[in-house]
Amino acid sequence: MTDQQLLWLLQLSDSNFPSGAFSHSFGFETYMYHEQIRDAKTFGDALVVYIQTQLTYTDGLACRIAYEQLEADRMEGLKRLNETLFALSLAKETREGTRMMGERLWKLCRDIYGVDELDEIVQTTRSIHPTIVFAAVGRKIEASKRTTVLTYLFTAVQTMVQNAVRGIPLGQTDGQKLLVIVQPYLIHAASIIETLDEEELGAAAVGLEIAQMQHERLPVRLFMS
Repeated sequence: MTDQQLLWLLQLSDSNFPSGAFSHSFGFETYMYHEQIRDAKTFGDALVVYIQTQLTYTDGLACRIAYEQLEADRMEGLKRLNETLFALSLAKETREGTRMMGERLWKLCRDIYGVDELDEIVQTTRSIHPTIVFAAVGRKIEASKRTTVLTYLFTAVQTMVQNAVRGIPLGQTDGQKLLVIVQPYLIHAASIIETLDEEELGAAAVGLEIAQMQHERLPVRLFMS
């Protein structure tokens, strides 16, 4: 990897990158409200489950598939993947939050990195999944497929940790410790993703999906989803 590629990926994965992810807990706030997640340990346990299920078998695998579709210039396959990802998002808030993040990320990355190969999908469907945008950036800057996927996994987890720091709340030191603790799980997830078939896309933690559905009915909320 060149120094320029490294800097591009660091910029994209920075928690200050304005993708809009800071506004979403994607169901974790439901657990916080019911005090099932209340400290670093309980959040860390939930985060590992999230990595091993939804992050690996949905978003992470989708990032790999999107990279491969872009590499082979298969736009129809990319469109089907985009449609499938939104269909797999059962909770309305999560689906809409993902749509807003994807649109924001696409606009930013189109301007910053020159990612314009997704224009047709956005114009046709009016939505783009953020994992596809991330894969497009990785492909555009010629980062390897594994590096792109691993960077996406870390970015997703870093966002969840930063939101937990605000939402539980946790101390900044606890948040950084958690990012170190989960690194072996992220590396293992990236290895698992390399071996998965496309037919395995969509496995998720049922409890988290239910929490995502329940979130819109919470009486007090810090996050949009």
